[in-house]
Amino acid sequence: MGGPRGAGWVAAGLLLGAGACYCIYRLTRGRRRGDRELGIRSSKSAEDLTDGSYDDVLNAEQLQKLLYLLESTEDPVIIERALITLGNNAAFSVNQAIIRELGGIPTVANKINHSNQSIKEKALNALNNLSVNVENQIKIKVDSSFLSLYDSHVAKEILLRVLTLFQNIKNCLKIEGHLAVQPTFTEGSLFFLLHGEECAQKIRALADHHDAEVKEKVVTIIPKI
Repeated sequence: MGGPRGAGWVAAGLLLGAGACYCIYRLTRGRRRGDRELGIRSSKSAEDLTDGSYDDVLNAEQLQKLLYLLESTEDPVIIERALITLGNNAAFSVNQAIIRELGGIPTVANKINHSNQSIKEKALNALNNLSVNVENQIKIKVDSSFLSLYDSHVAKEILLRVLTLFQNIKNCLKIEGHLAVQPTFTEGSLFFLLHGEECAQKIRALADHHDAEVKEKVVTIIPKI
């Protein structure tokens, strides 16, 4: 009688042992797979970060990779994608400061002069988000030719974005409708350029623009001039 019962206990023990080993195998395999996946995610290249499927907020190291890519490539598709990613990340105040500290503002601003209309538009989008930070406004330089973007013949998409840029810069200098303490804007800064009478005249002239969206935008800005 002891023999069959003992055999039963041995069989049960073997089954339990096998089950435990399998669970340990699955946990270890899952951990290794997770580690591999984490390694893949954390080692994404700059181009991976621009593929449109990466939705996380980038950290300083990733932003630096992206800025380097923007400076080093001449591929218009990659430039546009990099500007979109930077623009999306510049919507977060912490990244507005990081991009400035990494020297990224001139890199983005230089793309406004690009011959590709879509790249010009994406660069302005990124600058619009960066410009809501007053410290960033001091760093934004773009020369007197920038004012040509406020001419009536400029594409509507560009006009709307340069008008938004003007609006953001003016809004940052006001607190509850009153003029805040104005930082020192050196000659050559974007604020200094947009604060001049030439820019004001160009914006007033856009009140007669043929496009309703542009006219509506100008109406909201004119009281700030």
